[in-house]
Amino acid sequence: MKLLKMIFGICDTGGPSDEGCWSVSDHQIVVGMNRAKEILTPGGAVRLEGKGLSGKILLFHGLDGKFYAVKNKCTHIGGRRIDPTIEHDRLKCCSVMGSVFNYKGEVVSGPARKPLVSYPVTTESGRLIISLQKETA
Repeated sequence: MKLLKMIFGICDTGGPSDEGCWSVSDHQIVVGMNRAKEILTPGGAVRLEGKGLSGKILLFHGLDGKFYAVKNKCTHIGGRRIDPTIEHDRLKCCSVMGSVFNYKGEVVSGPARKPLVSYPVTTESGRLIISLQKETA
C-alpha cells in the first residue's frame, strides 16, 4: 500500500480533525492550539487547505519543539505534497523520488533543486500565527 501511495503522490498528513481550529485573514493564518490536537506533540502535522488560501500549507511541530510552516508543494514534482518524518528532523516528498528537506525547507537530498517556500510562525496567546506575507525560499 505504501508504494501505491508514493506512486499516486498521496501523503500521510491529513487535514485538522477540527476545521474550525484555523482561519485566514489579512495575509495570515491563525491556528488555535487548543483545538488543533494534531500538532500538540513534536512530530505532529496538519495540512491546511481551502478557506481562501491560494495554496496548500503544511504546519508541523518539529522534533526540536518549534512550529514550522511550508508551502505544501514539492519543488521537484510540483503537485506532490510533503510529509514530516517522525524519526528525523526532515520533511519528505510523498512521491517515489522522495526529495528530502530540512525544517527550513532547504534541500537535503533527492532530485529537488529548489528549497520549499517557508513561512514564519509565531506563538501568541495560545495561537499560532503564520505570516503569509513573509515567505522565504
